[in-house]
Amino acid sequence: MTPLEIEINGLKKELISMWILVQSQLNKAKEAMIQFDKDLAREVLIKEKRVNSFELKIDRDCENIFALHCPVAIDLRFLLAALKINTNLERIGDIAASIAKYVVDSSVNFDQAAMESTSMIRMYEEAVNILIDTRTAFEKEDTVLARSIFKRDDVLDNINDAAPTTVADVIKADIDSLPEALYILSIIRKLERVGDQSKNIAEEIIFYVEAKILKHYESGREDLADEEQQ
Repeated sequence: MTPLEIEINGLKKELISMWILVQSQLNKAKEAMIQFDKDLAREVLIKEKRVNSFELKIDRDCENIFALHCPVAIDLRFLLAALKINTNLERIGDIAASIAKYVVDSSVNFDQAAMESTSMIRMYEEAVNILIDTRTAFEKEDTVLARSIFKRDDVLDNINDAAPTTVADVIKADIDSLPEALYILSIIRKLERVGDQSKNIAEEIIFYVEAKILKHYESGREDLADEEQQ
């Protein structure tokens, strides 16, 4: 392998390691929420520093490769994608830490029936699975799997859209559940952003493998359709 190929492979391994850590953070935050385990939630908050350290190191490594090797073609696309994926993963890590903080700060356990009636647990599981599949798509350079993320994110969007109603129903059933219900609503909002970050990652995978830019593609099509109707 050339020196550039060695550097690229090392960077890819670093990103995968960060991915696994972020995935673990998201899973532990979920477990802490379901079990109301404040110690596990605190562990997530402490490990957030490792996620941030990963982000800084990957940024530096990308900068060094740019400076030393002047990459072109797919290598250049990979580095540009890696920088953005790195940022997306760090933001998902922040979301996991935020959910863990809710567990630490809450004075009452999250009611299992409330979590299920709002579809929050289902949403959480799907968000984690989407993140896992983006990693698989990245490792295997599988753009078909990457594209499947866009449709699957609709599940998260639908639950998020219905959240004001489902959470209101929880509050109506028991006004004392108001603080807990607001935490649930906030967690649903954050899980929706996990889906958005995963979609961004999927776009970057397609970009570096196929040299296709998908950002703003759907909104561009909608604008064009509106113009044609006028």
